[in-house]
Amino acid sequence: MARRAGCCAGCALLVVLAGFSTLVWLSLNAFGLVSSSGVTKALTAAALGLCVLAAVGIGITLRRVAPPVSDLIRAARRVEDGDYSARVPIRGPGEVRSLARAFNAMSARLEAEETRRRSVLADITHELRTPLTVIRSQAEAIADGVNPPDEEHTAPIVAATHALESLADDLRTLSLSEAGALHPDREPVDIDLLVNETIEAFRAEAATLGVRLDCRLAPDLPVLSADPAQLRRVLGNLIANALAHTARGGTVGVEAGPTQGGVRITVRDDGEGIPAELLPRVFERFVKGASSTGSGLGLAIVRDLVEAHGGTVAAESKVGQGTSIQISLPV
Repeated sequence: MARRAGCCAGCALLVVLAGFSTLVWLSLNAFGLVSSSGVTKALTAAALGLCVLAAVGIGITLRRVAPPVSDLIRAARRVEDGDYSARVPIRGPGEVRSLARAFNAMSARLEAEETRRRSVLADITHELRTPLTVIRSQAEAIADGVNPPDEEHTAPIVAATHALESLADDLRTLSLSEAGALHPDREPVDIDLLVNETIEAFRAEAATLGVRLDCRLAPDLPVLSADPAQLRRVLGNLIANALAHTARGGTVGVEAGPTQGGVRITVRDDGEGIPAELLPRVFERFVKGASSTGSGLGLAIVRDLVEAHGGTVAAESKVGQGTSIQISLPV
Protein backbone atom coordinates (compact mmCIF):
# COMPACT_ATOMS: atom_id res chain seq x y z
CA MET A 1 0.00 0.00 0.00
CA ALA A 2 2.88 2.37 0.78
CA ARG A 3 4.45 1.74 -2.64
CA ARG A 4 1.10 2.32 -4.38
CA ALA A 5 0.64 5.60 -2.53
CA GLY A 6 4.17 6.63 -3.60
CA CYS A 7 3.37 5.90 -7.25
CA CYS A 8 0.17 7.95 -6.99
CA ALA A 9 2.12 10.84 -5.48
CA GLY A 10 4.64 10.68 -8.34
CA CYS A 11 1.87 10.76 -10.95
CA ALA A 12 0.26 13.74 -9.22
CA LEU A 13 3.62 15.54 -9.26
CA LEU A 14 3.95 15.00 -13.00
CA VAL A 15 0.44 16.36 -13.54
CA VAL A 16 1.24 19.45 -11.44
CA LEU A 17 4.48 20.07 -13.36
CA ALA A 18 2.70 19.76 -16.71
CA GLY A 19 -0.03 22.11 -15.53
CA PHE A 20 2.56 24.57 -14.24
CA SER A 21 4.37 24.58 -17.62
CA THR A 22 1.07 25.22 -19.41
CA LEU A 23 0.25 28.02 -16.97
CA VAL A 24 3.62 29.67 -17.63
CA TRP A 25 3.05 29.60 -21.39
CA LEU A 26 -0.46 31.02 -21.01
CA SER A 27 0.84 33.81 -18.80
CA LEU A 28 3.53 34.77 -21.29
CA ASN A 29 1.00 34.71 -24.08
CA ALA A 30 -1.54 36.79 -22.14
CA PHE A 31 0.98 39.54 -21.44
CA GLY A 32 2.21 39.66 -25.03
CA LEU A 33 5.60 38.22 -24.30
CA VAL A 34 5.14 35.77 -27.13
CA SER A 35 3.84 36.61 -30.58
CA SER A 36 0.16 35.87 -31.21
CA SER A 37 -3.02 37.46 -32.61
CA GLY A 38 -5.53 39.49 -30.58
CA VAL A 39 -8.08 36.69 -30.58
CA THR A 40 -5.46 34.27 -29.40
CA LYS A 41 -4.52 36.64 -26.60
CA ALA A 42 -8.15 36.94 -25.50
CA LEU A 43 -8.59 33.20 -25.50
CA THR A 44 -5.30 32.82 -23.69
CA ALA A 45 -6.41 35.29 -21.01
CA ALA A 46 -9.66 33.37 -20.52
CA ALA A 47 -7.80 30.09 -20.35
CA LEU A 48 -5.40 31.63 -17.87
CA GLY A 49 -8.30 32.63 -15.66
CA LEU A 50 -9.69 29.11 -15.79
CA CYS A 51 -6.26 27.73 -14.94
CA VAL A 52 -6.02 30.00 -11.94
CA LEU A 53 -9.41 28.83 -10.72
CA ALA A 54 -8.40 25.22 -11.36
CA ALA A 55 -5.14 25.76 -9.49
CA VAL A 56 -7.05 27.15 -6.52
CA GLY A 57 -9.41 24.16 -6.59
CA ILE A 58 -6.52 21.72 -6.84
CA GLY A 59 -4.79 23.43 -3.94
CA ILE A 60 -7.89 23.16 -1.76
CA THR A 61 -8.35 19.51 -2.71
CA LEU A 62 -4.72 18.66 -2.03
CA ARG A 63 -4.96 20.40 1.32
CA ARG A 64 -7.91 18.17 2.22
CA VAL A 65 -6.50 14.95 0.78
CA ALA A 66 -2.80 15.16 1.65
CA PRO A 67 -3.04 14.76 5.47
CA PRO A 68 -5.31 11.65 5.48
CA VAL A 69 -3.26 10.09 2.67
CA SER A 70 -0.12 10.70 4.72
CA ASP A 71 -1.83 9.00 7.67
CA LEU A 72 -2.60 5.99 5.46
CA ILE A 73 0.98 5.78 4.21
CA ARG A 74 2.41 5.86 7.75
CA ALA A 75 -0.11 3.29 9.00
CA ALA A 76 0.57 1.02 6.00
CA ARG A 77 4.26 1.07 6.81
CA ARG A 78 3.50 0.09 10.41
CA VAL A 79 1.40 -2.86 9.21
CA GLU A 80 4.18 -3.82 6.81
CA ASP A 81 6.53 -3.93 9.81
CA GLY A 82 4.14 -6.23 11.70
CA ASP A 83 2.34 -3.67 13.87
CA TYR A 84 -1.31 -4.65 13.30
CA SER A 85 -2.59 -2.17 15.89
CA ALA A 86 -2.16 0.68 13.39
CA ARG A 87 -5.34 2.69 12.79
CA VAL A 88 -6.02 5.92 10.89
CA PRO A 89 -8.51 8.72 11.67
CA ILE A 90 -11.61 8.87 9.46
CA ARG A 91 -11.31 12.25 7.72
CA GLY A 92 -11.02 13.86 4.31
CA PRO A 93 -13.21 13.42 1.20
CA GLY A 94 -15.73 10.60 1.00
CA GLU A 95 -13.47 8.27 -1.00
CA VAL A 96 -10.59 8.78 1.44
CA ARG A 97 -12.89 8.13 4.42
CA SER A 98 -14.05 4.90 2.79
CA LEU A 99 -10.43 3.89 2.25
CA ALA A 100 -9.60 4.71 5.88
CA ARG A 101 -12.51 2.60 7.15
CA ALA A 102 -11.43 -0.32 4.95
CA PHE A 103 -7.86 0.01 6.20
CA ASN A 104 -8.96 0.05 9.84
CA ALA A 105 -11.14 -3.02 9.28
CA MET A 106 -8.24 -4.82 7.60
CA SER A 107 -5.76 -4.02 10.37
CA ALA A 108 -8.29 -4.96 13.06
CA ARG A 109 -8.85 -8.33 11.37
CA LEU A 110 -5.09 -8.91 11.08
CA GLU A 111 -4.64 -7.99 14.75
CA ALA A 112 -7.39 -10.41 15.82
CA GLU A 113 -5.90 -13.21 13.72
CA GLU A 114 -2.45 -12.59 15.18
CA THR A 115 -3.86 -12.64 18.72
CA ARG A 116 -5.72 -15.86 17.96
CA ARG A 117 -2.60 -17.45 16.45
CA ARG A 118 -0.53 -16.65 19.53
CA SER A 119 -3.26 -17.95 21.82
CA VAL A 120 -3.51 -21.22 19.88
CA LEU A 121 0.26 -21.70 19.98
CA ALA A 122 0.28 -21.09 23.73
CA ASP A 123 -2.55 -23.58 24.25
CA ILE A 124 -0.87 -26.23 22.10
CA THR A 125 2.39 -25.74 24.01
CA HIS A 126 0.55 -26.20 27.29
CA GLU A 127 -1.23 -29.35 26.08
CA LEU A 128 2.05 -30.85 24.86
CA ARG A 129 3.97 -30.07 28.03
CA THR A 130 1.87 -32.23 30.38
CA PRO A 131 2.25 -35.62 28.63
CA LEU A 132 5.86 -34.90 27.74
CA THR A 133 6.62 -34.17 31.40
CA VAL A 134 5.03 -37.48 32.41
CA ILE A 135 6.99 -39.42 29.79
CA ARG A 136 10.28 -37.80 30.71
CA SER A 137 9.90 -38.17 34.47
CA GLN A 138 8.79 -41.81 34.30
CA ALA A 139 11.45 -42.74 31.73
CA GLU A 140 14.23 -41.07 33.73
CA ALA A 141 13.10 -42.81 36.91
CA ILE A 142 13.21 -46.18 35.16
CA ALA A 143 16.57 -45.42 33.50
CA ASP A 144 18.11 -44.34 36.84
CA GLY A 145 16.88 -47.49 38.55
CA VAL A 146 14.54 -45.59 40.86
CA ASN A 147 11.50 -47.42 39.47
CA PRO A 148 11.42 -50.92 38.00
CA PRO A 149 10.37 -51.23 34.32
CA ASP A 150 7.12 -52.97 35.23
CA GLU A 151 3.56 -52.39 34.07
CA GLU A 152 2.77 -50.02 36.92
CA HIS A 153 5.52 -47.58 35.97
CA THR A 154 5.28 -47.91 32.17
CA ALA A 155 1.49 -47.44 32.12
CA PRO A 156 1.76 -43.64 32.62
CA ILE A 157 4.18 -43.47 29.67
CA VAL A 158 1.77 -45.40 27.44
CA ALA A 159 -1.15 -43.21 28.54
CA ALA A 160 0.85 -40.04 27.86
CA THR A 161 1.82 -41.24 24.37
CA HIS A 162 -1.86 -41.97 23.66
CA ALA A 163 -2.69 -38.42 24.75
CA LEU A 164 -0.04 -37.04 22.40
CA GLU A 165 -1.34 -39.18 19.55
CA SER A 166 -4.89 -37.97 20.17
CA LEU A 167 -3.74 -34.34 20.27
CA ALA A 168 -1.83 -34.80 17.01
CA ASP A 169 -4.94 -36.27 15.36
CA ASP A 170 -7.05 -33.36 16.62
CA LEU A 171 -4.58 -30.78 15.34
CA ARG A 172 -4.42 -32.49 11.96
CA THR A 173 -8.22 -32.44 11.74
CA LEU A 174 -8.27 -28.76 12.65
CA SER A 175 -5.63 -27.93 10.05
CA LEU A 176 -7.60 -29.78 7.37
CA SER A 177 -10.72 -27.90 8.41
CA GLU A 178 -8.90 -24.56 8.23
CA ALA A 179 -7.70 -25.43 4.72
CA GLY A 180 -11.17 -26.54 3.60
CA ALA A 181 -9.81 -30.05 2.97
CA LEU A 182 -11.89 -31.97 5.51
CA HIS A 183 -13.73 -34.10 2.94
CA PRO A 184 -15.70 -37.13 4.22
CA ASP A 185 -15.02 -40.48 2.54
CA ARG A 186 -18.70 -41.25 2.07
CA GLU A 187 -20.33 -44.66 2.00
CA PRO A 188 -23.68 -46.07 3.18
CA VAL A 189 -23.77 -45.97 7.01
CA ASP A 190 -26.18 -47.88 9.24
CA ILE A 191 -26.72 -45.43 12.12
CA ASP A 192 -28.21 -48.12 14.38
CA LEU A 193 -25.10 -50.27 14.03
CA LEU A 194 -22.66 -47.35 14.31
CA VAL A 195 -24.25 -46.01 17.52
CA ASN A 196 -24.38 -49.43 19.19
CA GLU A 197 -20.76 -50.23 18.30
CA THR A 198 -19.55 -46.87 19.61
CA ILE A 199 -21.46 -47.23 22.88
CA GLU A 200 -20.10 -50.74 23.43
CA ALA A 201 -16.56 -49.37 23.11
CA PHE A 202 -17.25 -47.18 26.18
CA ARG A 203 -18.99 -49.79 28.35
CA ALA A 204 -15.88 -50.72 30.33
CA GLU A 205 -14.89 -47.08 30.96
CA ALA A 206 -18.44 -46.20 32.03
CA ALA A 207 -18.52 -49.17 34.43
CA THR A 208 -15.23 -48.07 35.97
CA LEU A 209 -16.60 -44.53 36.46
CA GLY A 210 -19.87 -45.84 37.86
CA VAL A 211 -21.91 -44.18 35.10
CA ARG A 212 -24.78 -45.92 33.31
CA LEU A 213 -24.85 -45.86 29.52
CA ASP A 214 -28.32 -45.74 28.01
CA CYS A 215 -29.24 -46.13 24.33
CA ARG A 216 -32.58 -45.32 22.70
CA LEU A 217 -32.79 -45.71 18.94
CA ALA A 218 -35.91 -45.23 16.86
CA PRO A 219 -36.85 -48.10 14.54
CA ASP A 220 -36.17 -47.92 10.81
CA LEU A 221 -33.47 -45.26 10.93
CA PRO A 222 -32.51 -44.14 7.40
CA VAL A 223 -29.14 -45.06 5.94
CA LEU A 224 -26.77 -42.11 5.65
CA SER A 225 -24.16 -41.39 3.03
CA ALA A 226 -21.33 -40.47 5.37
CA ASP A 227 -17.82 -41.22 6.55
CA PRO A 228 -18.24 -43.92 9.24
CA ALA A 229 -14.82 -43.26 10.82
CA GLN A 230 -15.56 -39.56 11.20
CA LEU A 231 -19.04 -40.20 12.62
CA ARG A 232 -17.58 -42.67 15.15
CA ARG A 233 -15.13 -39.98 16.16
CA VAL A 234 -17.94 -37.45 16.56
CA LEU A 235 -20.02 -39.78 18.71
CA GLY A 236 -16.98 -40.98 20.63
CA ASN A 237 -15.94 -37.42 21.47
CA LEU A 238 -19.43 -36.62 22.75
CA ILE A 239 -19.70 -39.76 24.87
CA ALA A 240 -16.20 -39.34 26.31
CA ASN A 241 -16.95 -35.71 27.13
CA ALA A 242 -20.24 -36.64 28.79
CA LEU A 243 -18.58 -39.39 30.88
CA ALA A 244 -15.86 -36.98 32.01
CA HIS A 245 -18.44 -34.52 33.38
CA THR A 246 -20.91 -36.98 34.93
CA ALA A 247 -20.57 -38.01 38.56
CA ARG A 248 -20.68 -41.60 39.79
CA GLY A 249 -24.23 -42.88 39.72
CA GLY A 250 -25.19 -40.64 36.82
CA THR A 251 -26.41 -41.53 33.35
CA VAL A 252 -25.21 -40.81 29.83
CA GLY A 253 -27.81 -41.44 27.16
CA VAL A 254 -27.60 -41.63 23.39
CA GLU A 255 -30.74 -41.17 21.29
CA ALA A 256 -31.25 -41.28 17.54
CA GLY A 257 -34.35 -40.65 15.49
CA PRO A 258 -35.37 -39.65 11.98
CA THR A 259 -36.08 -36.05 11.02
CA GLN A 260 -37.38 -34.52 7.82
CA GLY A 261 -34.60 -35.31 5.38
CA GLY A 262 -32.13 -36.67 7.90
CA VAL A 263 -31.25 -38.10 11.30
CA ARG A 264 -30.80 -36.45 14.69
CA ILE A 265 -28.44 -37.96 17.25
CA THR A 266 -28.52 -36.63 20.80
CA VAL A 267 -26.06 -37.31 23.62
CA ARG A 268 -27.40 -36.35 27.06
CA ASP A 269 -25.93 -36.47 30.54
CA ASP A 270 -27.09 -35.45 34.00
CA GLY A 271 -23.69 -34.13 35.02
CA GLU A 272 -22.38 -30.78 36.16
CA GLY A 273 -23.55 -28.81 33.12
CA ILE A 274 -21.95 -25.91 31.29
CA PRO A 275 -21.90 -22.35 32.71
CA ALA A 276 -24.19 -19.95 30.84
CA GLU A 277 -21.33 -17.61 29.91
CA LEU A 278 -19.37 -20.51 28.38
CA LEU A 279 -22.23 -22.18 26.50
CA PRO A 280 -22.23 -19.88 23.40
CA ARG A 281 -18.49 -20.58 22.90
CA VAL A 282 -18.48 -24.28 23.70
CA PHE A 283 -17.72 -25.32 20.10
CA GLU A 284 -14.76 -22.96 19.76
CA ARG A 285 -11.22 -24.28 19.86
CA PHE A 286 -9.40 -24.59 23.19
CA VAL A 287 -12.50 -23.42 25.08
CA LYS A 288 -13.10 -25.47 28.22
CA GLY A 289 -14.50 -25.11 31.70
CA ALA A 290 -12.52 -24.81 34.89
CA SER A 291 -13.06 -28.49 35.77
CA SER A 292 -12.22 -29.83 32.31
CA THR A 293 -9.02 -31.85 31.95
CA GLY A 294 -9.11 -32.19 28.16
CA SER A 295 -7.50 -30.08 25.47
CA GLY A 296 -10.63 -28.10 24.67
CA LEU A 297 -10.63 -29.42 21.11
CA GLY A 298 -13.21 -32.22 21.35
CA LEU A 299 -16.36 -30.21 20.65
CA ALA A 300 -14.57 -28.10 18.04
CA ILE A 301 -13.68 -31.33 16.22
CA VAL A 302 -17.32 -32.44 16.49
CA ARG A 303 -18.55 -29.21 14.93
CA ASP A 304 -16.04 -29.33 12.06
CA LEU A 305 -16.77 -32.98 11.22
CA VAL A 306 -20.54 -32.51 11.39
CA GLU A 307 -20.44 -29.40 9.21
CA ALA A 308 -18.21 -31.25 6.73
CA HIS A 309 -21.14 -33.68 6.35
CA GLY A 310 -23.55 -30.80 5.74
CA GLY A 311 -25.05 -31.13 9.22
CA THR A 312 -25.49 -28.90 12.25
CA VAL A 313 -24.69 -29.22 15.94
CA ALA A 314 -26.23 -27.46 18.95
CA ALA A 315 -25.82 -27.56 22.72
CA GLU A 316 -28.24 -27.08 25.61
CA SER A 317 -27.16 -27.12 29.23
CA LYS A 318 -28.01 -26.01 32.75
CA VAL A 319 -25.52 -25.98 35.56
CA GLY A 320 -26.17 -28.88 37.93
CA GLN A 321 -28.73 -30.50 35.60
CA GLY A 322 -26.67 -31.75 32.70
CA THR A 323 -25.94 -31.16 29.04
CA SER A 324 -27.51 -32.18 25.75
CA ILE A 325 -25.69 -32.10 22.40
CA GLN A 326 -27.82 -32.54 19.26
CA ILE A 327 -26.39 -33.50 15.89
CA SER A 328 -28.51 -33.22 12.75
CA LEU A 329 -27.24 -35.02 9.64
CA PRO A 330 -28.83 -35.04 6.17
CA VAL A 331 -29.60 -38.33 4.45
